Amino acid sequence: MIKRNYNLSKSRSFFLLGPRGVGKSTLLREHFKDIKCFYVNLLESDVERRFASNPGRMLEEWHGQAKNIKSSKWIVIDEVQRIPRILDAVHKGISEQGLKFALTGSSARKLKRGAANLLAGRASEFRMHPFSFSEIGSDFDAMDAMSYGLLPESFTLKDDLLERRRFLNAYVNTYLREEIQAEQIVRNMEPFRQFIEVAGAANGKILNAAKVGRQCGIDPKTSQRYFQVLCDTLVGFYLPAFDLSIRKQQSMHPKFFWFDLGVARAASGMLDEKITAKTYEFGNLFEHLVIVEAVKMNDQTEAGAKLMYFKSADDAEIDLIIKRGKSVYAIEIKSAENPDIVDIHKLSHLQKSLPKGTQVFVFCNTTRPYITDGVRVVNWMAGLQEIFP
Repeated sequence: MIKRNYNLSKSRSFFLLGPRGVGKSTLLREHFKDIKCFYVNLLESDVERRFASNPGRMLEEWHGQAKNIKSSKWIVIDEVQRIPRILDAVHKGISEQGLKFALTGSSARKLKRGAANLLAGRASEFRMHPFSFSEIGSDFDAMDAMSYGLLPESFTLKDDLLERRRFLNAYVNTYLREEIQAEQIVRNMEPFRQFIEVAGAANGKILNAAKVGRQCGIDPKTSQRYFQVLCDTLVGFYLPAFDLSIRKQQSMHPKFFWFDLGVARAASGMLDEKITAKTYEFGNLFEHLVIVEAVKMNDQTEAGAKLMYFKSADDAEIDLIIKRGKSVYAIEIKSAENPDIVDIHKLSHLQKSLPKGTQVFVFCNTTRPYITDGVRVVNWMAGLQEIFP
């Protein structure tokens, strides 16, 4: 069993947010293995029906449990966004009865609509992701991660590629059917299905909602809304632009990334295509891999860093900017073992456009770190572990 790198609280209530299938319920069972809790799984239709009409019944049922359950005062609610109004009862349980709640969710959008702000200051928030390279350790295979992602079930199917493909394709289709339709804002699913495929191909690119909309036959506002749905249901995220001017930064388009490379390839219909090293596609996938691993480590270590990308006035780009407190790291991501010296010089030249004291890196597959022209060339895994120790 792979040990997850999350330090969840045992003393105060918390949200554990993440897409379906990342292992939230498994993590909570392990976390509370020595504590008897009252469990409420809202994915079970009979449980959801029971509490949907009367969310306060959840507290009544807890009171009816045996004393050895009540002594811990912990209630675990899986997929809390299914009944947003149950948060009123959660708020009451915390403030009036001293109860503690572990709340999992896969839709930030429904929680925002469902008065989750009632718990401001009363519940911590953790973001959970698929496996990370640091959790997998010596069994981590970058090419495999780029091809099929690191969702726990996909990882366990490493020796059965057919079933692995079936799982990832079903994940995308199930997500379409259950999560998006549950959001009740996409009435016509056919254009959205087309959008999913185009959004899969748009992974890692600067967001151009109008262009994606034209490819799907929808207007730019609908396209923008669909991208936001992917982010709100936690299967996608934006990487905003960095600029010294906050006003200019806010006007620049973000990049869009899927949360998992296997899901992204399934969404774009590319699962059956073999990845070849030293190709343009390989470079894009490697960049995506490093960025999602940086997101995972930022959340696992609770570093609170801001992750962005940089684009200069003459369209030169830096793949990843990590701003952690007063420290700023500018990172160019290269899939080669030995990056081109021209790329290193370009990166060094861009340093003058960044905050003073910015540390500049090339993250690549090198086994021998070195410094050239003020730029540190390091193995990408070692680099991330240095930034997020």
